[in-house]
Amino acid sequence: MPAKDNKNNKADDNVIARNRKAFHDYEIIETYEAGIALAGTEVKSCRSHSVQLQDCFAKIENGELLAYGIHISLYAFGNRFNHETKRARKLLMHKKEILKLSQRVKERGYALIPLKMYLVRGYVKVEIGVARGKTFGDKRETLRARQDDMDMRRAIAKNK
Repeated sequence: MPAKDNKNNKADDNVIARNRKAFHDYEIIETYEAGIALAGTEVKSCRSHSVQLQDCFAKIENGELLAYGIHISLYAFGNRFNHETKRARKLLMHKKEILKLSQRVKERGYALIPLKMYLVRGYVKVEIGVARGKTFGDKRETLRARQDDMDMRRAIAKNK
Protein backbone atom coordinates (compact mmCIF):
# COMPACT_ATOMS: atom_id res chain seq x y z
CA MET A 1 0.00 0.00 0.00
CA PRO A 2 1.51 3.37 -0.94
CA ALA A 3 2.41 5.48 2.05
CA LYS A 4 0.24 8.48 2.80
CA ASP A 5 1.71 11.95 2.60
CA ASN A 6 1.17 13.19 6.15
CA LYS A 7 3.44 16.16 6.69
CA ASN A 8 1.32 17.79 9.40
CA ASN A 9 0.60 14.58 11.25
CA LYS A 10 1.83 13.36 14.63
CA ALA A 11 3.66 10.56 12.77
CA ASP A 12 6.52 13.01 12.15
CA ASP A 13 7.04 13.14 15.92
CA ASN A 14 7.75 9.40 15.90
CA VAL A 15 10.44 9.43 13.20
CA ILE A 16 13.44 7.40 14.30
CA ALA A 17 15.81 8.12 11.38
CA ARG A 18 15.76 9.70 7.91
CA ASN A 19 17.86 8.98 4.83
CA ARG A 20 18.46 12.55 3.65
CA LYS A 21 21.15 11.52 1.20
CA ALA A 22 18.61 9.43 -0.73
CA PHE A 23 16.72 12.56 -1.81
CA HIS A 24 19.98 14.04 -3.09
CA ASP A 25 21.15 10.94 -4.97
CA TYR A 26 17.81 9.60 -6.23
CA GLU A 27 14.56 10.79 -7.74
CA ILE A 28 11.85 9.18 -5.61
CA ILE A 29 8.99 7.92 -7.80
CA GLU A 30 6.71 6.23 -5.26
CA THR A 31 6.78 5.34 -1.56
CA TYR A 32 5.55 2.30 0.34
CA GLU A 33 5.24 1.45 4.01
CA ALA A 34 6.70 -1.83 5.26
CA GLY A 35 7.14 -3.47 8.62
CA ILE A 36 10.55 -4.72 9.67
CA ALA A 37 11.46 -7.91 11.55
CA LEU A 38 13.67 -6.94 14.50
CA ALA A 39 15.11 -8.61 17.57
CA GLY A 40 14.19 -7.31 21.03
CA THR A 41 17.39 -5.35 21.59
CA GLU A 42 17.07 -3.82 18.11
CA VAL A 43 13.65 -2.43 18.96
CA LYS A 44 15.03 -0.88 22.15
CA SER A 45 17.88 0.71 20.18
CA CYS A 46 15.35 2.05 17.65
CA ARG A 47 13.31 3.63 20.43
CA SER A 48 16.46 5.44 21.58
CA HIS A 49 17.02 6.72 17.99
CA SER A 50 20.29 4.81 17.52
CA VAL A 51 19.72 4.13 13.81
CA GLN A 52 21.53 5.24 10.64
CA LEU A 53 20.05 4.80 7.16
CA GLN A 54 22.98 6.09 5.11
CA ASP A 55 24.07 3.85 2.22
CA CYS A 56 21.28 1.34 2.73
CA PHE A 57 19.21 -0.35 0.05
CA ALA A 58 16.59 -3.07 -0.33
CA LYS A 59 16.56 -6.16 -2.56
CA ILE A 60 14.02 -8.80 -3.41
CA GLU A 61 15.49 -12.28 -3.00
CA ASN A 62 13.51 -15.53 -3.14
CA GLY A 63 10.22 -13.66 -2.87
CA GLU A 64 11.30 -11.80 0.27
CA LEU A 65 12.13 -8.13 0.64
CA LEU A 66 15.43 -7.64 2.50
CA ALA A 67 17.07 -4.40 3.67
CA TYR A 68 20.86 -4.17 3.66
CA GLY A 69 23.09 -1.59 5.32
CA ILE A 70 20.72 -0.35 8.03
CA HIS A 71 22.93 0.33 11.05
CA ILE A 72 21.18 -0.19 14.38
CA SER A 73 23.61 0.41 17.25
CA LEU A 74 24.08 -2.12 20.03
CA TYR A 75 21.67 -1.71 22.92
CA ALA A 76 23.60 -0.28 25.87
CA PHE A 77 21.96 -2.55 28.45
CA GLY A 78 21.94 -5.64 26.23
CA ASN A 79 23.69 -8.80 27.32
CA ARG A 80 25.15 -11.70 25.35
CA PHE A 81 21.93 -11.83 23.28
CA ASN A 82 22.62 -8.42 21.76
CA HIS A 83 22.19 -8.12 17.97
CA GLU A 84 24.60 -7.52 15.08
CA THR A 85 24.71 -3.86 14.07
CA LYS A 86 24.62 -4.34 10.28
CA ARG A 87 22.78 -7.39 9.07
CA ALA A 88 20.17 -8.12 6.42
CA ARG A 89 16.75 -7.41 7.88
CA LYS A 90 13.50 -8.74 6.48
CA LEU A 91 10.93 -6.15 5.45
CA LEU A 92 7.31 -7.19 5.85
CA MET A 93 4.90 -6.49 2.99
CA HIS A 94 2.08 -8.34 1.30
CA LYS A 95 3.15 -10.82 -1.37
CA LYS A 96 1.26 -8.94 -4.11
CA GLU A 97 3.08 -5.72 -3.22
CA ILE A 98 6.46 -7.48 -3.30
CA LEU A 99 5.67 -8.95 -6.73
CA LYS A 100 4.61 -5.52 -7.99
CA LEU A 101 7.86 -3.99 -6.72
CA SER A 102 9.97 -6.76 -8.26
CA GLN A 103 8.34 -6.22 -11.66
CA ARG A 104 8.97 -2.50 -11.44
CA VAL A 105 12.62 -2.92 -10.44
CA LYS A 106 13.33 -5.50 -13.16
CA GLU A 107 11.62 -3.70 -16.04
CA ARG A 108 12.65 -0.10 -15.58
CA GLY A 109 15.86 -0.44 -13.61
CA TYR A 110 14.66 1.32 -10.47
CA ALA A 111 16.17 0.81 -7.01
CA LEU A 112 14.47 0.28 -3.65
CA ILE A 113 15.77 2.71 -1.03
CA PRO A 114 14.71 2.94 2.65
CA LEU A 115 13.81 6.61 3.23
CA LYS A 116 12.88 6.72 6.92
CA MET A 117 12.11 4.60 9.97
CA TYR A 118 9.33 5.55 12.34
CA LEU A 119 7.01 4.21 15.03
CA VAL A 120 3.31 3.53 14.42
CA ARG A 121 1.32 2.33 17.43
CA GLY A 122 4.46 0.77 18.95
CA TYR A 123 5.62 -0.96 15.76
CA VAL A 124 8.74 0.04 13.83
CA LYS A 125 7.93 0.80 10.19
CA VAL A 126 10.16 1.60 7.21
CA GLU A 127 9.21 3.85 4.31
CA ILE A 128 10.60 2.36 1.08
CA GLY A 129 11.04 4.51 -2.00
CA VAL A 130 11.06 3.29 -5.58
CA ALA A 131 13.87 5.47 -6.91
CA ARG A 132 15.78 6.28 -10.07
CA GLY A 133 19.36 7.50 -9.76
CA LYS A 134 20.10 11.14 -10.54
CA THR A 135 22.91 12.18 -12.82
CA PHE A 136 25.35 14.93 -11.90
CA GLY A 137 23.39 17.40 -14.04
CA ASP A 138 20.12 16.47 -12.33
CA LYS A 139 21.67 17.12 -8.93
CA ARG A 140 22.91 20.53 -10.04
CA GLU A 141 19.51 21.40 -11.48
CA THR A 142 17.81 20.48 -8.22
CA LEU A 143 20.23 22.62 -6.20
CA ARG A 144 19.79 25.53 -8.62
CA ALA A 145 15.98 25.33 -8.38
CA ARG A 146 16.17 25.21 -4.58
CA GLN A 147 18.49 28.25 -4.52
CA ASP A 148 16.20 30.21 -6.87
CA ASP A 149 13.21 29.41 -4.66
CA MET A 150 15.08 30.61 -1.56
CA ASP A 151 16.13 33.85 -3.32
CA MET A 152 12.53 34.51 -4.39
CA ARG A 153 11.24 33.97 -0.84
CA ARG A 154 13.89 36.33 0.55
CA ALA A 155 12.95 39.03 -1.98
CA ILE A 156 9.25 38.73 -1.12
CA ALA A 157 10.00 38.86 2.63
CA LYS A 158 12.26 41.87 2.16
CA ASN A 159 9.62 43.85 0.22
CA LYS A 160 6.90 43.34 2.84
